[in-house]
Amino acid sequence: MSAQRTALRTCPLCEATCGLEITLRPRADGSEEVVRIRGDRDDVFSRGFICPKGSTLGQLHDDPDRIRQPLIRDAAGHLVEATWTQAWAVVDRGLNGVIERHGRDAVALFFGNPAAHNLGPMLYLRHLVKALGSPHLYSASTLDQRPKEIAAALMFGSNATVPVPDVDRTDFLLVLGANPSVSNGSLATAPDWPGRLKALRARGGKLVVVDPRRSRTAELADQWIPIRPGTDAHLLAAMTHLLFEEELIDLGTVADWVTGVDEVRAAVADVTPESAAALTGIPAATIRALARDLAAANTAAVYGRIGT
Repeated sequence: MSAQRTALRTCPLCEATCGLEITLRPRADGSEEVVRIRGDRDDVFSRGFICPKGSTLGQLHDDPDRIRQPLIRDAAGHLVEATWTQAWAVVDRGLNGVIERHGRDAVALFFGNPAAHNLGPMLYLRHLVKALGSPHLYSASTLDQRPKEIAAALMFGSNATVPVPDVDRTDFLLVLGANPSVSNGSLATAPDWPGRLKALRARGGKLVVVDPRRSRTAELADQWIPIRPGTDAHLLAAMTHLLFEEELIDLGTVADWVTGVDEVRAAVADVTPESAAALTGIPAATIRALARDLAAANTAAVYGRIGT
């Protein structure tokens, strides 16, 4: 029996894509068991960071309750093990029966996170969607990030062009309705947010968190601005109003690629910091200072989540 070995892999559980150092030991039956999982300290992206989920992949893989072959219900309604042929026959009867009785609109699909981190679903789900012909498609994205995807599609032409904050090079980071220190920042793709935020401040940058609740991320910030729930749009519109009012907008090299600036100016013309203050609960002076700080920063980013 050979000695244990180390495998370097990427965690498949979320978009942070942390590097894993997995120690494996051979079993008598020829398989391998996970002895230890820790963050890969040489990974250029995650630098050894790992969350509790990634560290327990071994337990997940060897969980005695893990389903390892298809289960179908017998005549008494009990789940029993079956072959793939038997399982697909059940799917065929059930799915086609629904479509025949009620049409394709009666079918809906929900895709979980693993669909985006596994080659099989990435290749074949689109064919399943097309074959079913149902418009009712739901996923972790529709629950977690669809507004940002739609905004990106309208602005840049594709929902795959979602901008992410360059946390490692930002001098000023404004976070709205997000708690990446806990959730690891979906649509940000950055392992170890707490460490990166601390590094931002250590190099002289500023972190501002706008959130009704003093979150874990807010506790790391230079400034926490509590806001009345549901009024983020008023705050952002008032900030934009001030940027126009004080002529702090400079399109620079992207001027030839930007349209609709006059429409935005007109849309926020009446949303002054004073009017927004009454709705958001944030003093007008704070709104003005926030907009000015954002404009004055050498490099800045605004990061929001579905709550905004």
